[in-house]
Amino acid sequence: MTHPLRLVAVSGGLQRPSRAAALAEHLLDLMADQVPCEQRLIELGPLAPRLAGAVWRSQLPDTVENDLAAVEQADILVVATPVYRGSYTGLFKHFFDFIHQDALIDKPVLLAATGGSERHALVIDHQLRPLFSFFQARTLPLGVYATDMDFVDHRLHNEALIQRAALAIQRALPLVKLTRAASAPAAAEAVVA
Repeated sequence: MTHPLRLVAVSGGLQRPSRAAALAEHLLDLMADQVPCEQRLIELGPLAPRLAGAVWRSQLPDTVENDLAAVEQADILVVATPVYRGSYTGLFKHFFDFIHQDALIDKPVLLAATGGSERHALVIDHQLRPLFSFFQARTLPLGVYATDMDFVDHRLHNEALIQRAALAIQRALPLVKLTRAASAPAAAEAVVA
C-alpha cells in the first residue's frame, strides 16, 4: 500500500489574509484533486517573531524546526511569495536559509508569486528558479503568477489564471508520478524494517 504524498506549501506572505497564501492553497487543492496527498500550508507571517534574530538553526524554537522539517521531508513542495521590491520577501529567504542545502535535491517544486502588477511576473524565473536551483530541486515547468486584480476577497477569480494554475498542475503530474513511484519502494522498506 502506497502512502499519500506529503505535499507542503510555503507562503511568504506577511499578513493574513494573504494573496500568496490563497494562491498556495488553491494550488494545494488542485494537486490533491489529482493525487492522494497529505497537505500542509506553512505561512511565514506568523513565524516572523520566532525567526527574528536567529542566525543558526539551533537558535530556532521547536515550532519553526517542525516547519523546516516538514519542508525537508515533503515529497512535493509549493512555494508562493508576494513580490517586494522586485524579489521574494526577506522572510521567505530567511526561512529557506535554514533549509539544509541537500534536503531538496530532486524534489519537485511548483513556483508561484503574487504582485501588484504584471511587471513583476518574471520574479518566478529570475528570483525563485535560481534559489531552488541552488538546492538542486526540480522546479516544475510552469510557474503561476497572480496580480492583485486576479483576486476577489482573497480568492482567485480570474478565469485565465485559474486555467493557468490547472495547466501548471497538469504539466507537473508526470514528475509527481515519478516521485510517487520512487517513494513507494522507500515506504515498503520502512514497513519491512
